[in-house]
Amino acid sequence: MPPENAVPDTAARSLAHWSEEGRREMEAFYALARLDYQLLADALDYPELFRVVRERAGGGAVSLLDVACGSGKFPETLLERTELAAQDDLRVDYDLLDPAPFSLQEAAAVLRPPFHEAARHEVTMEDLDPAVGPFDVVWATHALYALQPENVDAAARRMLDALAPHGVLLLAQGAYDGHYLAFYRAFLEGVRGGEGTAYVSCEQLTDALGRVGADDTHEVEVRRISYEHVVADDDREVLEGFLQRCAFDDTVSLEQMREAPVLGAYLEACHDADAGVHRFRQETDLVLLTPNDGTPA
Repeated sequence: MPPENAVPDTAARSLAHWSEEGRREMEAFYALARLDYQLLADALDYPELFRVVRERAGGGAVSLLDVACGSGKFPETLLERTELAAQDDLRVDYDLLDPAPFSLQEAAAVLRPPFHEAARHEVTMEDLDPAVGPFDVVWATHALYALQPENVDAAARRMLDALAPHGVLLLAQGAYDGHYLAFYRAFLEGVRGGEGTAYVSCEQLTDALGRVGADDTHEVEVRRISYEHVVADDDREVLEGFLQRCAFDDTVSLEQMREAPVLGAYLEACHDADAGVHRFRQETDLVLLTPNDGTPA
């Protein structure tokens, strides 16, 4: 049993920060992290993807499960940057899944046609009722960092089982060497003395999908997206809020991060003093699973 003054571990802190109390840092985070979703929206031809899935499903509405839906930034960005909303004949019955009630509420509020809320599931992916589904599309976009390592295979299996035979699974998650994971490893080492559970990488999720049989039933395509989040040194509120959200910990100030061992060195390496900015290098994998019977991506 942990001591009374123990700092909550990753999953518990993540869940606590998906709340109204965490809105300030969430908004600071998305001042930069909105770019994550813009690049994902530009990476695929989503109207064509939905056209193919709908055709393979026999027409009618497309069913979709958004895993760990967060604040709904991905569907919101798709509506802004793609032609999905212009397809009058497309209807997507949109299921939201997240263990945080706040996230379910936030994500539901951004849905617009062709996305229509169908159901809310206040649960983790690995604990989703086996009777729920199957879905034509399942996606999890920058969603599964705080997944408990011992639950990775169970979550991968449940996502795969949630797919209809013709269904498509889309994952987007930071890679091991990208900022989200590298920063958090440095945070745990420098601020928490090496205690705590590291974030799950896209490589771990892809490996888990392989272990539960995805390679036998699906074509697995992995696309690497490399980019930077850039924030001015004098934009302290955004810089601090972004980093606090990256750690799901608003009790540690920017100054404390800079002074911490390991983490301070990491932040200094990200600092471009000549340009007066911090550059946080992101490496994100976009993983697309399509049935191995020739369904195009």
